[in-house]
Amino acid sequence: MRKQGQASLTVGSDFGSVFTRRLAERNDFVLFLFTLMTNKKTFLQTATLIEDILGVKKEMIQLDDIPNLASLVSSFDQQQLANFCRILAVTISELDTGSDDKHTLLAKNAQQKKNLGPSRAEINQATLLNIPGFIERLCKLATRKVSETTGTSSFLQELEEWYTWLDNALVLDALMRVANEEPPLADSSDESGLANTSTRTQLPQSMKIMHEIMYKLEVLYVLCVLLMGRQRNQVHKMIAEFKLIPGLNNLFDKLIWRKHSASALVLHGHNQNCDCSPDITLKIQFLRLLQSFSDHHENKYLLLNSQELNELSAISHKANIPEVDAVVNTDRSLVCDGKRGLLTRLLQVMKKEPAESSFRFWQARAVESFLRGTTSYADQMFLLKRGLLEHILYCIVDSECKSRDVLQSYFDLLGELMKFNIDAFKRFNKYINTDEKFQIFLNQINSSLVDSNMLVRCITLSLDRFENQSDAKVAEVLSECRLLSYMSQMSMRMSFLFRLINIIHVQTLTQENVSCLNTSLVILMLARRKEKLPFYLRTLQQMEYTEKYPGFILNNFHSLLRFWQQHYLNKDKDSTCLENSSCISFTYWKETVSILLSPDRTSPCAIVSYIDEAYMDIDRDFSEE
Repeated sequence: MRKQGQASLTVGSDFGSVFTRRLAERNDFVLFLFTLMTNKKTFLQTATLIEDILGVKKEMIQLDDIPNLASLVSSFDQQQLANFCRILAVTISELDTGSDDKHTLLAKNAQQKKNLGPSRAEINQATLLNIPGFIERLCKLATRKVSETTGTSSFLQELEEWYTWLDNALVLDALMRVANEEPPLADSSDESGLANTSTRTQLPQSMKIMHEIMYKLEVLYVLCVLLMGRQRNQVHKMIAEFKLIPGLNNLFDKLIWRKHSASALVLHGHNQNCDCSPDITLKIQFLRLLQSFSDHHENKYLLLNSQELNELSAISHKANIPEVDAVVNTDRSLVCDGKRGLLTRLLQVMKKEPAESSFRFWQARAVESFLRGTTSYADQMFLLKRGLLEHILYCIVDSECKSRDVLQSYFDLLGELMKFNIDAFKRFNKYINTDEKFQIFLNQINSSLVDSNMLVRCITLSLDRFENQSDAKVAEVLSECRLLSYMSQMSMRMSFLFRLINIIHVQTLTQENVSCLNTSLVILMLARRKEKLPFYLRTLQQMEYTEKYPGFILNNFHSLLRFWQQHYLNKDKDSTCLENSSCISFTYWKETVSILLSPDRTSPCAIVSYIDEAYMDIDRDFSEE
């Protein structure tokens, strides 16, 4: 799994490819190469060769097989460790990570049945975590400061020269010169290692800064993968202890999102938005790390500083609701320092991002991950007070965003931001204050339900809760809010339900679109609570006949629910997520599915009762072939 911007010893020739593949077949030779990494003079050549070999090797190596791995890693200076992370990236990543959402759930489930034990990548992740001091050194590398001794104009001039130089020289040769002729970088966060300029190499200061960016890229990638692995809680505890988040917060303005970013300076033959730029890739990797760090974990509050944590407490007290336990229990010595925490800094740059920016997707995903899990009114209000809702609506409605990926990330974020929050719906109505704006918003929702279904789910759940409350403020918003009034119409809910079921099929279900199935279930569970489930099923039957496809929707829905049972009843994490996000117990989810799948044709809540026998097709085998 080669990442962009990395050098290769195999220069694209057929001979080079064949030769590398032959070497990859010799496992003993590959393991022997690791022993050569103890030699400073051959380290970079060896590391690059290993990376190339692992890139074509059919079977992933096991890190445990490397002789004296812990001693080898401990012998590396920080520069070597950063380069070693390029190799580690190949050994700890699942082979299909890059296109995870594209693989059908049927295929994934079939594969999981074959592989009952942990994968080779998961075993390698555990091996790394057992190396003493490994995570601590990665955190130091990730948060090490960079001395920018030159002025801004000089920096840009040097960097432009460096880009020209890079386009006409061998990257590997330059890296070798820097590695061999400059003193090793210190293990600490001291900046002196980068400030020393070698008269022999005569490389610009910007080259050294770009090296540091490349090092951080590799380290952040490894940390991100480990955060998503089986030992996630262990990794979380360690990177909190070693203050990764406060360290990144201190680097945010000067390195990660610096104003004089040179991402507009590109290599010959590339364009301005090319993701090959280390500057751009660092930003994306940083945002992916934040997303992984915040997602369904109480450590997400480390993204704030002490004043912002106090603000969360004040919001809860004012609303007369209990404080979130995770906020109360957050260790204040591990949170961000300075005037703003990392989450607030991210919001600031997010609101300034150009409409066509490729960062918008990742920024929205990172902020959304902070809100995921059990809905927190204080978390929502913290973001609402900073104008996040108005910014999202501006992007969806006023700029009429066309990117499907960005739109999906905005809809998902908007859903988490507004769920069960009457103040958010009031703000929505204040911004979407004309029929024209509301129609644009609806057009964006209806243009792709796969992208917007999480927002549809949020509105449906919120409406149900509000209708069961007797508060005067809630009643006022219910009567005035265009969005709630729209969703309160039975014809609109049925239209969404019909389309949600119609756009997915068992054979095409992926991690990306399975949410459509769960949203349709939410609509029916709320109907069941009000004893209207038979009415909904009968209306679906009538809509089938109107479309001249009797049995098509209900047969498909029956198959989808059979798959739902197979998929979710064996996955604790997925079931917990469903329960937390909907505030509906998983027991009720399971009961509703069982009732819908009942074979009793006399049951008014069974799908089969609404499919004429002539059109019955519910026993089809949908196992992965």
